[in-house]
Amino acid sequence: MPEAQCGGLRARAFEARRGFGSVRVEARIGDVTWRTSVFPQSTGGYLLPIKAEVRKRAALSAGDEVTADLTLID
Repeated sequence: MPEAQCGGLRARAFEARRGFGSVRVEARIGDVTWRTSVFPQSTGGYLLPIKAEVRKRAALSAGDEVTADLTLID
């Protein structure tokens, strides 16, 4: 996730004080929705890990560029 789109995530990470600065989110790619955490990167922005099961359900392959909708939870 690009740095320019991380204002709300950084604020939530500061409030919640979770491990590694992670922030709990509900993520959606197409019609696949799941709950996970995003993690801050030292170079800026956040990383959204996508498990194999989710990649399979969303028909994603290595190198695919995707748009994900994130909703803060907790």
